[in-house]
Amino acid sequence: MGMTLMKGWKTSGLPELLRLMKSGGTPDTTRTDFYGGDIPFVSIEDMTATNKYLDSTTKTLTDDGLQHSNAWIVPDNSILYSIYATLGLPRINTIPVATNQAILALIIDPNRVDLDYLYYWLDFIRSCVVSLSSQTTQNNLNATIVRSFLVDHPTSVAEQSQIADILSTVDLAIEQTEALIAKQQRIKTGSMQDLLTRGIDEHGNLRSEPTHQFKDSPVGRIPVEWEVVALGSVSEISSGITLGKSYSGPNTVELPYLRVANVQDGYLDLTDVKLIRIPKCNVERYELRVGDVLMNEGGDFDKLGRGCVWNGEIEHCLHQNHVFKVRPKQGLLASDYLAAVSSSPYGKSFFVLASKQSTNLASINSTQLKSFPIPLPEYCEQLRIEKLAKQYTSVYNEAMRRLSKLRSLKTALMQDLLTGKVRVTPLLDKMEVTDG
Repeated sequence: MGMTLMKGWKTSGLPELLRLMKSGGTPDTTRTDFYGGDIPFVSIEDMTATNKYLDSTTKTLTDDGLQHSNAWIVPDNSILYSIYATLGLPRINTIPVATNQAILALIIDPNRVDLDYLYYWLDFIRSCVVSLSSQTTQNNLNATIVRSFLVDHPTSVAEQSQIADILSTVDLAIEQTEALIAKQQRIKTGSMQDLLTRGIDEHGNLRSEPTHQFKDSPVGRIPVEWEVVALGSVSEISSGITLGKSYSGPNTVELPYLRVANVQDGYLDLTDVKLIRIPKCNVERYELRVGDVLMNEGGDFDKLGRGCVWNGEIEHCLHQNHVFKVRPKQGLLASDYLAAVSSSPYGKSFFVLASKQSTNLASINSTQLKSFPIPLPEYCEQLRIEKLAKQYTSVYNEAMRRLSKLRSLKTALMQDLLTGKVRVTPLLDKMEVTDG
């Protein structure tokens, strides 16, 4: 990789570490007798649908399909490497498979390289591979390019294996955390659906039709105690500052402002907050207050209307015109309750159906937002619902923070361990290591 390697490390051409590198092929798709057999047939979609290990495929081939194409049986414990479309993605197949022409099979020489080490090294260089390919007219790789890869590695396969074991441990923790997050998201979604349609009575119990009275409404069955009101009747809705105008002079001030990219689904991403200079007389109009609910005007469908509560994370922060500021009226509408309604399946459905749509994009205006029908319990009940919603969100967010830390740890470990910058154990530095 162009760096001075530590003792016990060397640089090898990728083919030196392999027994075979070969792409696959696709049988004639018009021949139904070529498909539906017992031979797993890997596509790029199968690779993107899994993590490190690939153990199943959507399609299968028959023996005739295999014989009448360039497909061949790749033995298990090989590395599958994508060279078209989704570039540079490695996977280890745990079962014998056939592949299409978009995938190179790399069969390692176990005397020279550890399977998992090479997997992680290919994963480590992926961003460089994608960056290089984007500079060409055709966004693909080919076997000639892949054969030119130079792999930095310990000469000891045992040391390679130790490195891979450390990274595998982090990978396992990441997968377990992702599974936990998915489970918590399902619980949160189901629980919030109950809370926002059935509510919590004065005794702290979730209402049900057998024990409480319900009524039909424009948003479905709701408790008889609830109303359905237009959002504009229980809040003040305003658009933000329009970008593009240039201001200067002593009567202006430079302040941070929020964009659509900052307003995520239920949380704020404040890693990149831009600044804007505006007249001081406009600050009050566009400045956010604690309790304001931010809702996106548009963008991709998943960004439409998604909202979260502003808790004063940045002092004197403004919002741009593509982010609506919804200020609930005190004692009528609770901020976190509104954010929960807007991010619920019902809320997301309303925004999509009410929006003006074009290819992959959608937008709503303030009139549509003001007409958003809100199922409205008494304010004290909203606060009870808020409390439970925050508990679900807190557990979910904590798992997300853990996932983020694990991913950062993996990135740092790969940078250190796959370049020889840090050895897996100081004892290895004292060993006489010979070429494998």
